Amino acid sequence: MLRRASMMALLFLTACWGEDEPEVLRLTGETMGTTYNITAIGDGLDEDRIAGAVVGMLSQVNATMSNWDPTSEVSRFSASRSTAPIELSAELASLMEVANTVHEQSTGRFDVTLDPLISLWGFGPRKPTDPVPSEEEITQAWLRVGQEHLLVSDSESQTLTKLDPNVSLNLGAIAKGYGIDAVAGALRDHEIENYMVEIGGDLVTAGLNPNGAPWRIGVEKPQLGAQSVQVVVPLSGQALATSGDYRNFFEHDGQRYSHIIDPTTGRPITHVTTSVTVIADNAMLADAWATAMLVLGAEAGLKLAETHKLAVFFISRDVSLDEDAYITAQSGAFDALLQAQTDD
Repeated sequence: MLRRASMMALLFLTACWGEDEPEVLRLTGETMGTTYNITAIGDGLDEDRIAGAVVGMLSQVNATMSNWDPTSEVSRFSASRSTAPIELSAELASLMEVANTVHEQSTGRFDVTLDPLISLWGFGPRKPTDPVPSEEEITQAWLRVGQEHLLVSDSESQTLTKLDPNVSLNLGAIAKGYGIDAVAGALRDHEIENYMVEIGGDLVTAGLNPNGAPWRIGVEKPQLGAQSVQVVVPLSGQALATSGDYRNFFEHDGQRYSHIIDPTTGRPITHVTTSVTVIADNAMLADAWATAMLVLGAEAGLKLAETHKLAVFFISRDVSLDEDAYITAQSGAFDALLQAQTDD
């Protein structure tokens, strides 16, 4: 994954469905280099059929989106040196449509061609003694990054064209969200209307939780070695994703280098914003926007969030105090969600 989301705490309200409480099915497993947790609520749930549908859907997503599987569709696209239009599956074409929208609206802070810089800065495999990249190395890698001028998408023909034969795709900042939405779709195919699907800390919800209330999701404080909740939000029919820079970084000669790389500079972010949570209509959008907003940071990100009416919550380090002191900020749409919780 391009980023690691912070952990989410699932908090259930003390409420009830009434006299006829439905069944609750919980499924757990591993996928995309992380874990998944699914809670499905209904009547007459067939665990074997539902579990089979979930595993099958996740396998299909990996076969399409995985950068780690050399036989996946995205890996085969990256390996190709053709500059002719390449026909995409409907799944990958729909993902690229969202990726292009977020890339444009985020002024390039979300970019699926970032792989040369990800590799250069060592996210991947890296030894602490490895030197940081030189200016020349950064410049050369940066030349192979740029979604808007290296790729041409055609939504009608569902094709993607490389303008540089060496361009590659890294979907680590959006594929997990796509997978969450795909699993949610599999649950709906089984006529399940109340569920929560979580993969690696990002999630989507529908209906009510096992206690007959909206799902309550706790956003973790960005602290190493401890887990506590910064804020709790109620969700029903919405998705949530968090991107943070405090779990995946390296230090060299006293300088901290985050794994979150700004496509517009070719370098890891250096601002004080350390965690961003985005709530959206689906997990794919929340996933992509969480990365883009962390790249932007709270000051610029808040302005963009208000422009696009996005529900975003920022946690930044308070550099005037100790390393465990934080400042929070939230967009108007996020504030409205919290206000709804207070009113309830």
